[in-house]
Amino acid sequence: MPKKLRDIMTTSVETVMLKDNVYEAAVKMKESDVGIIPVVDEDRRCIGLLTDRDIVVRGVAEKKPNSSAIGEIMSKRLITGRPDMTVDEASQVMAKEQIKRLPVIENDKLVGMVALADLSRNRETSDEAGFVVAELSETLGMHLQEPNHFQ
Repeated sequence: MPKKLRDIMTTSVETVMLKDNVYEAAVKMKESDVGIIPVVDEDRRCIGLLTDRDIVVRGVAEKKPNSSAIGEIMSKRLITGRPDMTVDEASQVMAKEQIKRLPVIENDKLVGMVALADLSRNRETSDEAGFVVAELSETLGMHLQEPNHFQ
């Protein structure tokens, strides 16, 4: 039986809210040793993602202060997965969208996060999915030996 995202996703995902500022988000990223953090609302619905690149490109490079609201610099376009999605299906989505991390949503709420490295370690037998993961990894310059979290 093919592995599902619920079997491999990280469930203890640090999040931030729109009321938080960029500095608070950066501290959480540092403490959790991650380069991405989901932005959620009061009901834990994922409304965006904040990456270390967002902080640099939309924050620092545009001379926005650390006290800027997360909503000013976060990425609002969300590509998400479902807990019942197979590893192969998630690999296809991530390759198509050229992304390394996939928030996992169930009943409109964030329930986990999957990284490309997680998919690589847990894919079943699909040569196509394996090729997709390897190709995307090379394209994005990611090493597949990363620890099991979404750096």
